[in-house]
Amino acid sequence: MTSGGTGEAVVGQAAVDQLLDVLDLRQLDEMTFRGMSPPVGPQRVYGGQVAGQALVAAGRTVDPSRFVHSLHGYFVRPGDPAEPIEYQVENIRDGRSFSVRRSVALQHGKTIFFMSASFHREEEGLDHHAPVPVDVPAPEALPTMTDRLARYPERLGIWAMIPRPIDVRYVGEPGWVRPGDRPADPHQRVWMRIDGKLPDDPLLHACALTYASDLTLLDSVLSVHGEVWGPGGLVGASLDHALWFHRRFRADEWFLYDCWSPSASGGRGLATGRMFTVDGRQIASAVQEGLLRRVGA
Repeated sequence: MTSGGTGEAVVGQAAVDQLLDVLDLRQLDEMTFRGMSPPVGPQRVYGGQVAGQALVAAGRTVDPSRFVHSLHGYFVRPGDPAEPIEYQVENIRDGRSFSVRRSVALQHGKTIFFMSASFHREEEGLDHHAPVPVDVPAPEALPTMTDRLARYPERLGIWAMIPRPIDVRYVGEPGWVRPGDRPADPHQRVWMRIDGKLPDDPLLHACALTYASDLTLLDSVLSVHGEVWGPGGLVGASLDHALWFHRRFRADEWFLYDCWSPSASGGRGLATGRMFTVDGRQIASAVQEGLLRRVGA
């Protein structure tokens, strides 16, 4: 469903189609690509977008029979959403089973993000994973993002305008509620899915999951203390991001993002997360460190 009001966010399939446009990089030469940002967005490029685009660029230089199994990236400078981003890919190695790429995002001749990604020809082997969290409500039983935002009109900010291609259902309170409205909780759990239909391209689903993985992960650092983002709380920025893909999945089907923070100190917080399908398969793991500062500090 798409919104009809002026100034409201684009949601549903229209927002997903816009996300597909963002991930559909223009190829300049064999190892160079160019990406754009949505026409309406925050003052800096969303970290999940640049990570997703960097993975698109890397993946387009790899044999499609090899699926990405891990990526490690660093956010170096804030990106300008009004300017195109150039992605330069370096072929580190093509081995018998693995391909490794380095993907660098540049604006104005300077690096804003770089990533190493490894792709693997799938093999048979041992198979186990941690159990899925129990007693978590189904996504359909939880409020939509629109329902939650309606309770906090004064804290909408940019959320009122930016496209929302991801259906996010918080199990607890989000990080952007009013100060005092969020009880301390060792976990930040959300159900997510791309809010529309994606093509049957495994690389595209991995890139969409990468895009989504940056959205709520740092919330878990604040959740431990019952803290919030924005006025009366903290501001933050992603410093790095790592993601491991364990099993095949569809990013347009529900997955539970179970996040928690093992440590925070010195103005930085570490967040970890696991992603599970509705039927309990663990499909990915994420780790991120972020910079966290008091508003006005």
